[in-house]
Amino acid sequence: MEPFNQSSSIRFILLGLSSNFYLEAFGFLAFLLIYLITLLANLLLIIVVSVNSKLQTPMYFFLTNLSIIDICFSTTVVPRILINSLTKDKSISLPECAVQMYFHLAFGSTECFVLAIMAYDRFAAICKPLHYNTIMNKKMCTGLAAASWTSSFINSMIQVTYTFQMFFCHSHHLNHFFCEVPPFLKISCSDTWLHELSMYITAGIIVSLSFVFILISYIYILSTILKISSSHGRYKALSTCASHIIVVTIYYGTIMILYLRPHSRSTTHIDKFVSILYSTVTPMLNPIIYSVRNKDVTSTIKKI
Repeated sequence: MEPFNQSSSIRFILLGLSSNFYLEAFGFLAFLLIYLITLLANLLLIIVVSVNSKLQTPMYFFLTNLSIIDICFSTTVVPRILINSLTKDKSISLPECAVQMYFHLAFGSTECFVLAIMAYDRFAAICKPLHYNTIMNKKMCTGLAAASWTSSFINSMIQVTYTFQMFFCHSHHLNHFFCEVPPFLKISCSDTWLHELSMYITAGIIVSLSFVFILISYIYILSTILKISSSHGRYKALSTCASHIIVVTIYYGTIMILYLRPHSRSTTHIDKFVSILYSTVTPMLNPIIYSVRNKDVTSTIKKI
């Protein structure tokens, strides 16, 4: 099959959903429910932080950033899935696909950085309590957030531009729910080795280094907690980190499976499942995990 030119007239066919009517109907309802819960839970968390003066702290500043990211992250994927499940036309144009891929990568990378910064915030609060307000001052928090968003969007632009410079000749059918880099490597007839290397390096820098930074932060946190003589004090310190640890485990675990696994060992069904897990389910769970374990948040929700 001859390679086709990368023009705006090219359309890719998304084959993520089943062709079975009943499975498509079930998928539509499931994704709609997940999306509505994601929007409501994250918006509620943003409102709670904004109305409760006790929550005007660096930790909740980054938690608000995380909620905004999760709303946008889910929005890049779910509406297209819902549209495709209702229509016979499963196609998406090249510009639409590029835009979806760009924002999906950007918000995903930003979440990695923000989770790493939240680990540093917990390190400063537990290991350097007397200097916490000095370390995590307003200027520092704003600068870290701005750097996370900016670097992620720049990286996404590079990755998307590089992806659509490849030729796709095997097929223009994507066995996936949305436009993401790994499925395009499968249908490309170009030599993808350099692009895979670039993807692994980028994922290594963003995902692995962020994850290692989180691990180092928690090593210091655990070391400090073990030195606390009171069992109640140790429990209280650990409880402030529990929600973050759960969120990090779910999100980084799925990201690493998808982006740090060799392309030759990947399977379509696993890739699709993992992509849906971190793109739609994780943004729904994050605000719930943080809310359930936080008395200030739950009490404010009850008042609202």
